[in-house]
Amino acid sequence: MTIKFIITSIFLGATFIQLCYWCFLFSKFALHQEKEKENGPKDEIPISIIICAKNESENLKKNLPLILNQNYRSLEVIVVNDSSTDDSERVLLDFKQKNNYLRIINFNNTNKSHIGKKFALAEGIKAARYETLLLTDADCHPTSRNWVYNMQKSMRDNIEIVLGYGPYEKAPGFLNIFVHYETVYTAIQYFTFALIGQTYMGVGRNLLYKRSLFFQSEGFTKHEHVASGDDDLFINEVARDNNVRVNLDETTFMYSAPKKTWKSFYHQKARHMTTGGMYQKKHQLLLGLLSASHFLHYWGGIVLILKFSTMFAGVIYMVRILVLLFWYTFILKKLKAVSLLKWIPILDAFHVVYYLVFLPKLFIGKKNTWT
Repeated sequence: MTIKFIITSIFLGATFIQLCYWCFLFSKFALHQEKEKENGPKDEIPISIIICAKNESENLKKNLPLILNQNYRSLEVIVVNDSSTDDSERVLLDFKQKNNYLRIINFNNTNKSHIGKKFALAEGIKAARYETLLLTDADCHPTSRNWVYNMQKSMRDNIEIVLGYGPYEKAPGFLNIFVHYETVYTAIQYFTFALIGQTYMGVGRNLLYKRSLFFQSEGFTKHEHVASGDDDLFINEVARDNNVRVNLDETTFMYSAPKKTWKSFYHQKARHMTTGGMYQKKHQLLLGLLSASHFLHYWGGIVLILKFSTMFAGVIYMVRILVLLFWYTFILKKLKAVSLLKWIPILDAFHVVYYLVFLPKLFIGKKNTWT
């Protein structure tokens, strides 16, 4: 058994696994059709929107009006002001004078072991008057005034969790292009897994769930020592195969400002990476197999071409990338990111570098703040 044979086998095996993911799993998300809106509840469900803010006065000025002016009557908006040292409290009090359904909770976190925003978020959840919670962040803004109305439309039958989409605003530069791609690729994974009854995460900037789930699972106590995880680890714990629905109505998209430097992007993703090792084992296996096969497809192909001049590896690469482009055509249209399509071959290859950079974070977690 030669080295060339071993590398060829690894390359073909990895490519086969990749094609299985795209053709048999991610295709379900690509072809998924939203159910008719009229199938949802005819009456408005009372909603408690919860936002945690730490030194977010400028974002509050810009984004809070878009949340307070939703086309929805049965609503309260709770902003938890988490130990802010800027003028966030004054900004909130100004909004409070004009909006009596805005509630302000000043949370003073003096315990140094209380890292991240989980403790502030828990205070907001405990104070909520309504059973249905809609979570977002201070640096986010909805794409329409019907964000709340159309998110709650998905709360029918026995659904207790609704996963919304949280894209980023467009900006010049390759970093912004990669941020958009990484957000789309992550969404492909967690939406697909939700559609097949294997929900493993949601994004806290656009997430709706029942308040009772929080108390049934004893809140965030199982992972309160980790800064991140108020969204993905919590959902990983409470999601079942029949209590989750995805909402891909473009009027429910919740946009936020992207990181502007590679350093800040790295720190953001590194913080998120610390939670992956705490997912359920089956989810770790599925996600790990996806990432490993992606990496080995490129590693094997490059070695075969450069060391052994095996041109058929290039043909196999083209087959895979054409399959990706086919499914991305549907997905990017669904997620309103069609401009990414021409970048997919480059971004898909660049993602291998992303794996190498962040791989240590899967094994060496570090406590971080949520700012």
